[in-house]
Amino acid sequence: MSTTASSASAPQPVPAPPPGCPINAEFLPPNMRKHVDPAAPPPLRMMAAKALVPLAPADMLGALFMLTFDPDAGVRETASKTAAALQDRFSAGLRDEHVAAPVLGFFLKLLRAKDVYAEMLVLNPTTPDEAVADVARDCSAKIAEIIGQNQLRVLRHEDIVRNLCSNPNASPALIDNVCDFAVRSGLVVADVPQVQAARVRVFGPQAAPPEPGPTAEEILKEFQDVVATDKPEEEEGAAPMEEAKKLSLTQRIMKMSIAQKIKLATLGNKEARSFLIRDTNKLVCTAVIRSPRITDGEVLSCAANKAVNEEVLRIIYSSREFTKNYKIKMALLKNPKLPMSVGMKFLGTLRENDLKDLSRDKNVPSALQSIAKKMIDKKNEPKKEEK
Repeated sequence: MSTTASSASAPQPVPAPPPGCPINAEFLPPNMRKHVDPAAPPPLRMMAAKALVPLAPADMLGALFMLTFDPDAGVRETASKTAAALQDRFSAGLRDEHVAAPVLGFFLKLLRAKDVYAEMLVLNPTTPDEAVADVARDCSAKIAEIIGQNQLRVLRHEDIVRNLCSNPNASPALIDNVCDFAVRSGLVVADVPQVQAARVRVFGPQAAPPEPGPTAEEILKEFQDVVATDKPEEEEGAAPMEEAKKLSLTQRIMKMSIAQKIKLATLGNKEARSFLIRDTNKLVCTAVIRSPRITDGEVLSCAANKAVNEEVLRIIYSSREFTKNYKIKMALLKNPKLPMSVGMKFLGTLRENDLKDLSRDKNVPSALQSIAKKMIDKKNEPKKEEK
């Protein structure tokens, strides 16, 4: 009996994805994974391919994407048709930052001609830069404006500038603004005439552009034992970097252009990110916190840092993924930069003991302390009446 009970309560294994599919079914509720399992009967998979199973919008997008890799040609074709004619009731999933990047990239390519959907996907920070760059080549003027306004993407992926400049629908004013910003930020796109024209506008016809400084690739090579890869030994307890090397790395990073710092924030490891998160430029800090390689420990440090850039803090407290970590949530509550409305929402999710501790903690902003005390008093009121 005990064996049966334990096997019943054991977590079900995630079925293997179809060949070539870059994601698995882990994002789906366990009882729904059969609808994308290549080993399941085709009728079950066909139900999902027709969007006939009860799934949340984000989950349906992932399921349809997986089914476009299905071994059954009929299921593949049906899933592709359903995705291309996406029902409005599933469109909210296009905004969801927790949908896997390959899924969002797939739907942007598929729905690029429908501005209402393309806008959601271009604004979603999880959508891959490569997919946005591809759309930038021929999207509508409206979508081109939205793409051009995302300064982080523009500096992170130079093909966005290159493709916007070749887009016949993009206004000359937009292209000039994007190119001027790219040039001022140190982005070098030598093969684009509009960027070269921007160099003349920004620096003058005779003036030489400022020294570009080291590139991300040069820093990675020069300090490869320090910033090249994320290693397990870099976790808490690792030996600190040598002071001389630390100073040298700091000096080299300070000479980098904004564009190259953003690239290093994306390609580098924890050590590189620890330098760049302190950068005075908001785009550089944002590139760090949005790095797909950032760890919970790094996010926790940022959440607890009272001097952290406010945009970085906003990204942390707005992320369901980050705030699922209880320690990160507690650190945010002790940060005086946390907006009161967000703090009040988090207080309602705390364990009673932690709520009591916060109500007495001098590191917690006084207004939140006061609310925490009232919440404790309210919880204790029935007990007092009983006595």
